[in-house]
Amino acid sequence: MVTTGDNLAVFAGRRFGKTDAFVQRIFFKMQERPGLYWWVGLSWQSASMKRAWREITTIARQVITGMGLKERDHINRSSHEIRIPGLGEIWFRTADNPASLAGEGIMGAVVDEFSIMREVVWTEYLQATLLDHNGWVVFCGVPKGNNWASAIWRGASVWDGWQQIHATSYDNPFIDAAQIDAIKGRVAAHIFNQEYMAQIVSGEGMVFRNVTECATSAWLDAPIAGTQYSGSVDVADANDYTVISVWDVAKKAEVYKDRFRRVGYEVLEDRIDAVYNKFKMTSITIEDNSIGQPVIDHLRKRGLIVIPFHTSGATKTPIIQALQSAFEHEEISILPDEVTINELTAYEAKKTASGYSYNAPAGMHDDTVMALAIGWHSLKPKPVASLGVTTHNYIGAR
Repeated sequence: MVTTGDNLAVFAGRRFGKTDAFVQRIFFKMQERPGLYWWVGLSWQSASMKRAWREITTIARQVITGMGLKERDHINRSSHEIRIPGLGEIWFRTADNPASLAGEGIMGAVVDEFSIMREVVWTEYLQATLLDHNGWVVFCGVPKGNNWASAIWRGASVWDGWQQIHATSYDNPFIDAAQIDAIKGRVAAHIFNQEYMAQIVSGEGMVFRNVTECATSAWLDAPIAGTQYSGSVDVADANDYTVISVWDVAKKAEVYKDRFRRVGYEVLEDRIDAVYNKFKMTSITIEDNSIGQPVIDHLRKRGLIVIPFHTSGATKTPIIQALQSAFEHEEISILPDEVTINELTAYEAKKTASGYSYNAPAGMHDDTVMALAIGWHSLKPKPVASLGVTTHNYIGAR
């Protein structure tokens, strides 16, 4: 995460004036530090993207012609790139093709409508482009529930070098408040609160409450003598994270976590093995889906006591609901880990014909949630046949 410079995370209501404000910011910053700057929008179908292009080219045209230069030599309307001698360049890029954001080192970027972009736009592409020049980033948009964007906005209130900004549509002095009041009387409250008051609206889809109240566990770097530990693992494919949670069995508290991705089988198994032996676990429960079963087979050959858990439509709902109850009644203690808290806060339930489905919002991960759910299930002995884990599995683990 970029921690230097004046980075902003802005949630603002409709028609507040976000585009105008950050167009001005780019030109102001170019005078301080000439170089390459980006405006990143959702797509060229986005109205705000078109407006930003129109406003920036209008200002650039005035500057360029004021220098006695020809507009067509400096404003490329095909590539959407602008070059101003002595100040630098402004390139427009879209988030619908995240890979196009890789490569260049930039001085700063405005990321417009970030709340409806995929998280990888920032985490895997744009973030790295700021490293060369200690660049800044501005995220701006209207909140869209508890997703990765809301996690960025919350974090901006406490991260070094960041500012959190909140504004409503009423804060635009050029809009008649009576017009906004009229809209308020015509739309549902949750829509008005989100779109015009710029509030993060979780609604009835929010799964876990009391998350921060339960984030009270102390991080352990070594086991405490006489304490029994167990583990739970959500094993990931190439795009997700493998998460290892370590539990104090008696206290039902998470005391250690390892989260990583994009490693080979052998490294993944070595990391699980190392944590298992570090805490002298009595057992470790590992999801056997996809690549999980080969991992389990290899770890058993190393002498680990592994209990498999198979995640399916039939087994996921009860373990998520059990974890939900644990938070509701504050029976569980987890580490005060920012990633985990954000995943739990954003996690959603959707009503289906057969009950509820549980998932992370689009663009976010749920690996820490699943590691917690599997771990909590392993801490609460119960008949397990209905969850797809048979007595044979347990005997086989020994």
